[in-house]
Amino acid sequence: MGLSRPHKVGNGVSARWVSLFCIASFFLGVLVVNRLWGVPDPEKIDEEASLLEKRQLRALHPNVNCEKKEAADRAGDILFQVSQTHDVIMALDKTISSLEVQLAAARASKADNGEGSPVVTKTGREPLKERQKVFFVMGIMTAFSSRKRRESIRETWMPQGDELKKLETEKGIIMRFVIGHSATPGGVLDRAIDAEDEKHKDFLRLNHIEGYHELSSKTQIYFAAAVAKWDADFYIKVDDDVHINLGMVGSTLARHRSKPRTYIGCMKSGPVLANKGVKYHEPEYWKFGEEGNKYFRHATGQIYAISKDLATYISVHRHILHRYANEDVSLGSWFIGLDVEHIDERSLCCGTPPECEWKAQAGNPCAASFDWSCSGICKSVERMEEVHQRCGEGDEAIWHTSF
Repeated sequence: MGLSRPHKVGNGVSARWVSLFCIASFFLGVLVVNRLWGVPDPEKIDEEASLLEKRQLRALHPNVNCEKKEAADRAGDILFQVSQTHDVIMALDKTISSLEVQLAAARASKADNGEGSPVVTKTGREPLKERQKVFFVMGIMTAFSSRKRRESIRETWMPQGDELKKLETEKGIIMRFVIGHSATPGGVLDRAIDAEDEKHKDFLRLNHIEGYHELSSKTQIYFAAAVAKWDADFYIKVDDDVHINLGMVGSTLARHRSKPRTYIGCMKSGPVLANKGVKYHEPEYWKFGEEGNKYFRHATGQIYAISKDLATYISVHRHILHRYANEDVSLGSWFIGLDVEHIDERSLCCGTPPECEWKAQAGNPCAASFDWSCSGICKSVERMEEVHQRCGEGDEAIWHTSF
């Protein structure tokens, strides 16, 4: 998928197709010269097969004029080569599109090294290194006030210390708590995160001011930061009050690994809430038509995954992508008009016990579990351990799962 619009040349013909046409014309020109002037191609001409073919043709059509037959052969061969050239052009077009995506990502990363970087950097830090190739990056959205939530996750489904490093090197799985900075950088809140990160080394710090009403912006900056740092097949966003079975998440994503532009989650289409004062109020409700209308289909915000192409798209165009009040709606809106495959994956939105427990007992653990009524696990600090014990796939499952 090309991310940038090609420059126009002449009467609206794109520069890319002009270039491809020139390449094709060159190939055809060489072909015609070879045919007309008899320049042999030792790699493509099989002399014995050609003689055998001529004998068979003479046997079937003994009265055919040889000169006319050879001319017809040349014309047919040229048409065959034209078809082959068309295939080459299409392959070149796909290659150019892929290179455009990589170039756009590289430009975005280079621009982010300076002012406006999505990642908080320290003075004197080494220049940006080549991105590490991984399977997926999981960003766990958290806040300054959520230290106990983070601890409940570290004590259950998120590996720690050497196990976290092993997960990266052996499985290609990156896991980080994602947080920005306070309105007064360097204050007590930021210093508390500094100390926590020094101990656990499991944070991704964003150049972003924390705030509940800034979740759309935070999500956008997270994807840009993750793309700049890691070259992953998938990028996941998950809230810090959701239970995760890493092995099941990996197996789920692996089924879609070969597909481009995938958007995976529990798809929904909730009502557009126009009344002020209600949770999830949509200030721009008028954009969605008449009162009582629903949103377009999008993944629920507790957890979703997007492929590399889409994360790169967000990174490159984040400065002009519109942000709605609700983060999951914003993400869905960014993909409208793009050739994106929406995958409704219900194992990413199981309920807490008894639902996820029944599935675990049946040998089919859920990838993610939470309570819809709380938009996460209700009282997650107190209940995360219980959910993990009753619905977990087992702490060793991730190491025995092949992706």
